[in-house]
Amino acid sequence: MGLTDKVTKLAEGDAAQEPVWKGPLQGIRVLDFTRVLAGPFATQILSDLGAEIIKLEPPGSGDDTRGFPPHRGGESHYFIAINRGKRSIVIDLRTDEGKQVVRQLVATVDVVVENYRPGVMERLGLGFDALSAINPRLVYCAISGFGLTGPMRDKPSFDIVTQALSGAMSVNGEAGRLPVKLGLPIGDLSGGIFGSIGILAAIIERQTTGKGRLVDVSLQDGTMGLLGYLSQLAFFNGSDPVPVGSSHPYIVPYNSYAASDGAVLIACLTPSFFGKLCEGLGVAEWGARDDLQTMEGRRDAREEVDRVIGEVVASHTVAEMVELLERYDVPHAPILSVTQALEHPHSAARGMLETVDHPLAGELRLVGRPIKFVGDAQPPLVRPPLYGEHSREILAEAGFDAAQIAKLEELGVLTSYEVG
Repeated sequence: MGLTDKVTKLAEGDAAQEPVWKGPLQGIRVLDFTRVLAGPFATQILSDLGAEIIKLEPPGSGDDTRGFPPHRGGESHYFIAINRGKRSIVIDLRTDEGKQVVRQLVATVDVVVENYRPGVMERLGLGFDALSAINPRLVYCAISGFGLTGPMRDKPSFDIVTQALSGAMSVNGEAGRLPVKLGLPIGDLSGGIFGSIGILAAIIERQTTGKGRLVDVSLQDGTMGLLGYLSQLAFFNGSDPVPVGSSHPYIVPYNSYAASDGAVLIACLTPSFFGKLCEGLGVAEWGARDDLQTMEGRRDAREEVDRVIGEVVASHTVAEMVELLERYDVPHAPILSVTQALEHPHSAARGMLETVDHPLAGELRLVGRPIKFVGDAQPPLVRPPLYGEHSREILAEAGFDAAQIAKLEELGVLTSYEVG
């Protein structure tokens, strides 16, 4: 079976198995100009919820992440991780013909998402004002490092820049050492999360007003919005929270402890859990100490509490500690690697692991949808698209005939997936 036959067979198989309900966003069409992480993560969330995503990629190599190693069958792990369930069309926006194609597509969609620097889409003649004139119901989401306004709006930004400028990086790491970035790209992910929320809110508003809206999402704003109680600590105390490793500035015990073959996290947010922990660890005498009956007292005795707990945990394996803490109903967790978390029985039971077939990369395992809808099952995940795989299909749906599509390909405006 040739590669073209494989692609066709997979597409036919998807169609044959497709249930009636794709998700609550079924019927919503999104024209996705985004690349790298923040924007594609936002549109993947919408795809998971049932929206149709038309991913518009530039000619040449497409989304930048298609080139990020490692690869399997020529397909990047990075691209695969955040572009499932989308269709790919390749259009050259530097040409007048390409811009006209986009304008015709905009008339058929509900949402446009882009994550270029502010001003780029306007210079292309494809900004909110221009596109909403074509489709007044259009919800247009612009995701950028610093937003559409403010003194830093035109500056370049990456996730680590956002972490540094938002305050998030300043509280991450061990006390007395230089702050370190979070292992998760929280700056970019915040853009995806808040971008999708903003889009959904604007879609709901449109049901009443009949009009779309420009949604302005900044990675900087989003990451600051995730500071949570840490920002309020700064307001209350008039001083900066500092890195405290895996512990908590006010809650003790709330930390990671080294076992003989790994590490365990113990978190006692309330006095009742602290009492259970004391009994389980064989330090019941702590229950009679007045200084350990309040959060402030335990915080002041942090060094002693952590030392004693650490000594007990160090004399056990992770499995032994998990069994003990479960028996006494103490909030805890073994600190798992990414692979261990993916392979955990609970992950499988929650549908967080799915397998799809890819014509180039072969069998792929993907992380499942984080949001579940009780009572109705969504279809299995759909693999990420090949570069330009759906170019002709999408234009045909938008009313272009075969001759027009062939002409656009001849001019180099449109790129379609080709075997070989």
